[in-house]
Amino acid sequence: MITSKPTITLVKLFHKGHKQLGLKFRYNEDLLSLIRDIPLAKWSKTHRLWYLPLSDTNIKLVQNRFKKDAQLDTSGLSEAIIILDKKKPKRVWNLSTSQKDLLNKFYKYLKGKRYSKSTIDTYTFFVADFIEFNSKKPLETLTNRDVELFIETVFIKRNYSISTQRQFISALKLFIVFEPSTQINSLELVRPQKDKKLPTVLSQEEIIRLIATTANIKHRAIIALLYSGGLRIGELLQLRIEDFNFKRKQIFIRNSKGRKDRYVTLADSFIPILKNYFVTYKPQRYFVEGAGGKPYSASSVRKFLYKYVTQCGIKTKVTPHVLRHSYATHLMENGVGIRHIQELLGHSKPETTMIYTHVARKDLLQIKSPLDKAVEALKKMDKAEQKFLLSRQ
Repeated sequence: MITSKPTITLVKLFHKGHKQLGLKFRYNEDLLSLIRDIPLAKWSKTHRLWYLPLSDTNIKLVQNRFKKDAQLDTSGLSEAIIILDKKKPKRVWNLSTSQKDLLNKFYKYLKGKRYSKSTIDTYTFFVADFIEFNSKKPLETLTNRDVELFIETVFIKRNYSISTQRQFISALKLFIVFEPSTQINSLELVRPQKDKKLPTVLSQEEIIRLIATTANIKHRAIIALLYSGGLRIGELLQLRIEDFNFKRKQIFIRNSKGRKDRYVTLADSFIPILKNYFVTYKPQRYFVEGAGGKPYSASSVRKFLYKYVTQCGIKTKVTPHVLRHSYATHLMENGVGIRHIQELLGHSKPETTMIYTHVARKDLLQIKSPLDKAVEALKKMDKAEQKFLLSRQ
């Protein structure tokens, strides 16, 4: 039987301030082992692809490396650079002076609404993209069909996720309120349904093994706190020394997602690790600090977390948010109510917290398969039939 080779799609992108060569392919262990041997190749969680600096040399390197094991789709290399860096958009749009002025005013409008800087940057980025796409049309003539064409042409081509498309619709709803001259009907702008994926969760045994494997005390303190407090990575990086209250055994989480403050429990078992870390590293302002006393970077956390997960033999892909998912699921399995878990996680809506009920349903997991029932019934019959084993041995 002839087995077709997997396909690797090569694309151009602008990421982390530089032109990059992106490699997109379905999960394949053989291809992963080959790409990991390329010294400059890195994985981008944001864009869900591998990348390395864009150059003729690296294009030839990739072609030579994978020509025996994969089919290379190079059609994307002939296209203009696709700007995918959503955290720090660096795209230069081809806009008129009046269009740039409009975007600047929209930016200020969002600031006046007190949205976070990341939300303002993202929304302005999407609206600028939309305006440039329709630059030949007067703003007053734009309709919902123009929105559909933009999504069909740009979003699908760039392989943006459903959540990104939802962000764009949210941005556009605000823009047409700010600039009501368009013919776009807000009521007809429907956000696509979110993917209903269950969160990845580690077992408690895997969590303990991960923490025990982490030799560096600073790294161990970070991993232990992410799990024991159920923190988002951004919340942990912004923690200050004064946010820890040892007497009340609480941690103060300030200005988290949705501009909310909250308290989480300071676990008894984490306190010795924390004190050891404070004595060893002596942080001055933040709980964990980088060079020059500045906040530690999220990318550094992800790198050492990946290293220790690999070392302790956990096959699941683990990110800082997986530790938060595990915290919430284990609380639910230990009998803590939805309302309390919602408060500890800082969720605005109980529906967000309800996702963990689908992971922590012990009652469902204890239901026996009908295959097991059938085998048990056979075992209760006469002696000859009692010798029946599913393995047929």
